[in-house]
Amino acid sequence: LQRMLSIAVEVDKSPNCSSCKIADVIFPFILNIPLRSQREALFNTMESQLLRCKLLELLFQHSCDVPTTLPSSLAKILYFLSHFSVLLQYQDETATWQRWDEMLQYLSLLLMSYQNVVLAFPLAEHLRSPLSSRMDLIIQKAKPKLQDGDDINHLDIQLKIEDSISRMQQVLGQPFPLQIMEKLCMLR
Repeated sequence: LQRMLSIAVEVDKSPNCSSCKIADVIFPFILNIPLRSQREALFNTMESQLLRCKLLELLFQHSCDVPTTLPSSLAKILYFLSHFSVLLQYQDETATWQRWDEMLQYLSLLLMSYQNVVLAFPLAEHLRSPLSSRMDLIIQKAKPKLQDGDDINHLDIQLKIEDSISRMQQVLGQPFPLQIMEKLCMLR
């Protein structure tokens, strides 16, 4: 399935457009996956970084009270950090901090996928371009186009992390779980 999805994204003239269409179809099924381990297996085995990026963006858009209209960018990921909530369905009695932990894990995965789509090694850096023109871009050593929202600074990151910590502390109370702090440090 993962290979078929990856090929479906790649063969289109606009991988960005096809990944959006495929993500829109798959997303409702992801919301109904009852176990964290099953959701993580799906995201971790996804071959298409671009499709994973789109699915995770949909997940975070769905979990935000006020969805953003920002394009895929680092600024959008920071927006998700300070606005997401834990709305996924759970089959078992999962502690609230574990739900936050799962969403922070997905945010890290979104960041890594986004970096692979935009900034990574030569063959991956043009994933938004059609396969037919990708080799030309690589031969020309064309740099990937960054979004306006990719120009963030350390202060932006620090403020969003602090905002997220205060929001989680209000929900979780004390003591603040170590796993949550580790995930936030990793994101930083």
